[in-house]
Amino acid sequence: MLLEDIKEKIPAELYSVIEKEKIKELRPAQEKAISAGLLEWKNLLVCTPTASGKTLVAEIAAMNSIIKGIGKAIYIVPLKALATEKYKEFRRKYEHLAKIIISIGDRDSADPYLSKYDLIITTSEKLDSLIRHKCPWLKEVKVIIVDEIHLINDAGRGPTVEILITLLRQLLKDVQIIGLSATIGNPKELAKWLNAKLVEDDWRPVELHKGIYLDGEVEFY
Repeated sequence: MLLEDIKEKIPAELYSVIEKEKIKELRPAQEKAISAGLLEWKNLLVCTPTASGKTLVAEIAAMNSIIKGIGKAIYIVPLKALATEKYKEFRRKYEHLAKIIISIGDRDSADPYLSKYDLIITTSEKLDSLIRHKCPWLKEVKVIIVDEIHLINDAGRGPTVEILITLLRQLLKDVQIIGLSATIGNPKELAKWLNAKLVEDDWRPVELHKGIYLDGEVEFY
């Protein structure tokens, strides 16, 4: 699928940014996500290899909602370092189109200033705190992106992620949830729980070879 094939389906401002990134053809995961209802507000679980284009799927979902004035977007990541990385990336691309902020600080604060922003990048623990503070602006959220969603099976972070998604689905009845992961052991079960369409693909930009390293040599198999 060529980028120009979705030109009429997304805001012109969003199309312009993607075009400036020198993207002319969508990767398989991106094409499948669009075909699965990304632009029709469907919940999606995108399970594809690293560097296969999952972040652009998230960008399209978030910015499509923000630019059209439909609602805010929240991008959830498991680590503060990853939150900072995503914040810098979104600011570089979309600072002229949306008010973007990172929220990874005091977990026992309601941070009312967040109501002024369109895209909030945060950790699951911080968002859990914001929900418990009953922040009124949460009702304006229309897109939730959960990066590294496979951590729902993690003994440490898993319960927080699961409860967080459950609470968000109760609070926001018409929210679009986009789950992203490079590896999920039970993708069909997780997609069913999310009421999401499963997007799977094994394409990667660099071919992956497996082998064993021993005594300075690698034997591939």
